[in-house]
Amino acid sequence: MSNVHLVDHPLVQHKLTLMRRKEASTNSFRRLLNEISMLMAYEVTRDMAMQDIEIETPLETMHAKVIDGKKVVLVSILRAGTGILDGMLSVIPGARVGHIGLYRDPKTLTAVEYYFKMPGGMEERDAIVVDPMLATGNSAVAAVERLKELNPKSIKFVCLLTCPEGVKTMQDAHPDVPIYTAAIDRELNSHGYILPGLGDAGDRIFGTK
Repeated sequence: MSNVHLVDHPLVQHKLTLMRRKEASTNSFRRLLNEISMLMAYEVTRDMAMQDIEIETPLETMHAKVIDGKKVVLVSILRAGTGILDGMLSVIPGARVGHIGLYRDPKTLTAVEYYFKMPGGMEERDAIVVDPMLATGNSAVAAVERLKELNPKSIKFVCLLTCPEGVKTMQDAHPDVPIYTAAIDRELNSHGYILPGLGDAGDRIFGTK
């Protein structure tokens, strides 16, 4: 699984275990996802470009490094991507935000687009696409394909969970897009859900099941 980055920090893995438990409440699930997203943001942005600026400390003038958060676009795949988006925005508050609305056709499991809104000047921006689950991979592939029409400087894909089938689908379609995930689970079931997984992330975030 080349170009797949497993974020196996103990804090991430601990919180993921708590999220997987079926008795986890909507409130705790949402809070844990927010916390994991903040922790994963550190790994995802490790190679972010920096620049030197001149500042005044209480003692003297110096040159120090800063990132340009406005050059980063967090792209949320609706609706579940919102759960990761909120956590990452708390770490990169200057980031722009884009949304891609996709739903999975229950019969064919293919992705159907219903909304697409991005900031201007994408060719100068680094895009980080977020969605809790990379399951069949169809939604992720469709989202990245649509995003590539705007020619961003770079694209990364961030998810909480994936599986071998989802990784293969994504890498076959977009081998240039690195995947960041907290876990690679065993397999998909016949309904396109990850096993052992954690259920439907959107339903558990929003309490709609």
